Amino acid sequence: MTFIDTHAHLYLKEFDADRSETLRRAQECGVAKIFLPNVDSDTTDAMLALEAAYPDVCYAMAGLHPCSVSDESLETELAHVRSCLEARAFCAIGEIGLDLYWDKTFLEQQKYAFRQQIRWATEFDIPIVIHSRDATKECIELISEEKNERLRGIFHCFGGSVAEANAVTELGFLLGIGGVLTYKKSGLDETLKHISLDCLVLETDAPYLAPVPNRGKRNESSYIPLIAQRLAEVKNVSVEEIAATTTDNALRLFGVVAL
Repeated sequence: MTFIDTHAHLYLKEFDADRSETLRRAQECGVAKIFLPNVDSDTTDAMLALEAAYPDVCYAMAGLHPCSVSDESLETELAHVRSCLEARAFCAIGEIGLDLYWDKTFLEQQKYAFRQQIRWATEFDIPIVIHSRDATKECIELISEEKNERLRGIFHCFGGSVAEANAVTELGFLLGIGGVLTYKKSGLDETLKHISLDCLVLETDAPYLAPVPNRGKRNESSYIPLIAQRLAEVKNVSVEEIAATTTDNALRLFGVVAL
């Protein structure tokens, strides 16, 4: 079986001691490709270095995370994203979006940054990967306002209701499903019973949100099969079908040639 991890931050310091071993474990578990969302200008170099070291496995994105948005650095950070996009091709713009969990002080700036990066994704004809913590409704509204035939992507770490899932998929977006699915009280299992497998991709968000039985520990891409197994149980299909369909969904979205 072949899997895709559509969202992992393996370039962060949490992996400095064993990054190569982490990549080896992922490949041994069938995770053939790993997509790397950026955070901000401070993480770009490390992300690109990881991609260069594993060019057939790791794929970098350009983007400004909403938690890195502030008044002081907003234009500088957006200029950095723009310069990256003009310098070379990227598989996506991400992760971008809105975060109302930690701090609502810069909500308007977050919306501005989100909208600008959406428009760049349309210009460069690449997907977006959306961070929407406590802001799914707001993200859906903003995407609806900016919607065009080129706009597509993933709602990363989706954990919403059936109604929200349907709203996302009706916009032509996929749902990123990670370790939260394995948590007993998440309720995500009940939501996904009503959503087509054709609308789903797998992700870890490593080093965050490790699935059971590793919850609370550092997450890594080799845990993707644990998420796939739980999704197979929820959808009442084989793990092989989960692997095949989610892999095809991811490769098609990111425009990467078939394995």
